[in-house]
Amino acid sequence: MPVKTVLVCEAQVPFVQGGAEILVRELVRELRSRGHLAELVSIPFKWYPKEEILPHAAAWRLLDLSESNGRPVDVVIGTKFPTYFVRHPHKVTWLIHQYRAAYELCGTMYSDFVHTELDVGLRDRLVQLDTEMLGECRALYSIARTTTARLEKYNGLHAPVLYHPPRLASRLVSGESGNYILSVGRIESVKRVDLVVRAMASVDAPLRLIVAGEGTQREAVERAAHEAGVADRVTFLGRASDDEVIKLYAGALAVIYPPYDEDFGYVTLEAFLARKPVVTCTDSGGPTEFVVDGVNGLICEPSPEALAAAINDLATNRQRARAFGDAGHSVASGITWDGVVEKLVG
Repeated sequence: MPVKTVLVCEAQVPFVQGGAEILVRELVRELRSRGHLAELVSIPFKWYPKEEILPHAAAWRLLDLSESNGRPVDVVIGTKFPTYFVRHPHKVTWLIHQYRAAYELCGTMYSDFVHTELDVGLRDRLVQLDTEMLGECRALYSIARTTTARLEKYNGLHAPVLYHPPRLASRLVSGESGNYILSVGRIESVKRVDLVVRAMASVDAPLRLIVAGEGTQREAVERAAHEAGVADRVTFLGRASDDEVIKLYAGALAVIYPPYDEDFGYVTLEAFLARKPVVTCTDSGGPTEFVVDGVNGLICEPSPEALAAAINDLATNRQRARAFGDAGHSVASGITWDGVVEKLVG
């Protein structure tokens, strides 16, 4: 493949580090490892008050990234809203997600868009602009089937899926299953860590829950643990180092990951690469693209009672849990960066 000059675009929320931030940095690293000249272009993003959303999108539209310091830029890669508003003759988008509060989250507890003239008008304008900006891409891909389905439903556009491995893929290992289940990731409302915490009230002792991650809802979830009477069985680690996370995966009985309509979710693949079964929910989106109920994990209704039943099932049949983990490993180990890079810059 010829060496190309590539700019990867990132809408960065200062002081926030999540899956999207990891993805763009990993993409730059993988491009460079294959000899391409790649750089990350970041612009801070602020979504509140709502009047800020369109100006932040306009900031990207004002950018002309066709060259830098006299050097032509061969490819610009957009990722999540509003990076794909950028101007370039060879713009490619690998869509993480659009502004979800105006899309499928609208009308749910996870969105601040309501049925007012301002919100309806803004939502319609965002969908219209997204359709136009994404429609002008030379190539359009997504990170998961959930994202592709959302794009087809709201914008009438199709994007083939390009799956990629998690950042820790090469370092994750299996270990002896201990007496704890593991929750990894940001503690936000849409991640529904509170469901797992409340489930612990019906999970058989001595099983415990370890929560690795930070977020705006940590205090609320800690409060939920006290209200459910399980605070003594739940450990909130906060932000964990890579070494700590690798060790936690290795020693877990299972990984519990019940987000609402997740775009992709590294956690599922990380758990599988550590040969651990995953428990997720019927409405969790991305994780259900990899978890097959009764084969490599369990998919249950999004309620504390259903999650508790799934956890107890794995705890009482550890041989089955190990078999699930092995089956998950077969799925995750086949996902590589090679096809992603080839499609994005080819």
